[in-house]
Amino acid sequence: MSITDQLVSLRDEGLAAIAGASDLATLDVVRVTYLGKKGSLTGILRGLGGLAAEERPAAGKVSNDVRVALEAALEERRALLAASALEARIGAEAIDVTLPGRSRPVGSRHLIEQIRAEVVDIFLGLGYRIAEGPEVELDYYNFTALNTPPDHPARSLQDTFYVRDLSGETAAVDSESDVLLRTHTSPVQVRVMEHQKPPIYVLAPGKVYRRDIADPSHLPQFTQIEGLVVDEGITFGDLKGTLDHVCKAIFGPDRRTRFRPHFFPFTEPSAEVDVSCGICGGEGCRFCKGTGWLEILGCGMVDPNVFGYAGIDSEKYSGFAFGMGVERIAALKYNIPDLRMLLEGDMRFLRQF
Repeated sequence: MSITDQLVSLRDEGLAAIAGASDLATLDVVRVTYLGKKGSLTGILRGLGGLAAEERPAAGKVSNDVRVALEAALEERRALLAASALEARIGAEAIDVTLPGRSRPVGSRHLIEQIRAEVVDIFLGLGYRIAEGPEVELDYYNFTALNTPPDHPARSLQDTFYVRDLSGETAAVDSESDVLLRTHTSPVQVRVMEHQKPPIYVLAPGKVYRRDIADPSHLPQFTQIEGLVVDEGITFGDLKGTLDHVCKAIFGPDRRTRFRPHFFPFTEPSAEVDVSCGICGGEGCRFCKGTGWLEILGCGMVDPNVFGYAGIDSEKYSGFAFGMGVERIAALKYNIPDLRMLLEGDMRFLRQF
């Protein structure tokens, strides 16, 4: 077989192989087989040097025509296969924009924040304003100015987180500190009375800290809301009316309140407030330990000694103060048996509210 016949046969085989390639990878194998450095056409062209001089021009022309034909067929087939591959990819990755989108969970405020905001809204409706103060507080504002004696148990290291100065700037690094994490938000009340003349109607919500072991009814960090009223002619009746209204606004109009005598250093007389049990309606059950009542907050008339620290005339003005724990209110309102459940981050529990 002459070299010209070999070239024609190679062309026909190559065109058939190109037409039969089903994808771009197979087509590239065909290209290498026929047009690569070690391909069939290259092998034949190397034999042109052995031809007679008069045969070389004709063989060279045929070999060039074969190369052009194969390259043109390769390019045409490559374009066709690339278009088919793109179409298949588009079909596989197609998005039906008419289908409904994937729903994402909608966030909400934590139950503690919900209760805090609810209580704040109630007192804003009564004309109170919001007051804030530092969480790292001085012993003076947290205890002394609130008529708490030096030997009171609340001042001990077992009940209060004291802050030590480790900067080295003071000589007595190990001496007793007068800086602490506030144990209630009552210091805010003292700071307000120092800078504002009566009448005063303020609410002080915020985080407080105590050396308590976390258990079903105690937390080392919790949210407290305290209120203070100072004005002329304020009586215990005003305190009872205010807190009775607040309890009904929080727990419902059918809930009753009762006031039990108690002692707080900064109020006199003092009381603890109970709300009727929502489980048994006040009849007595396991949740209220058979009493029909649930303790909710402490309160009392501001002790005149506290007015003295703030420079307010106790002969002219009187007032009342109260404090409630947001976590406890949440537990009582929604019958939560363990305060720790509010902080564990279990979404199965939190999504209920």
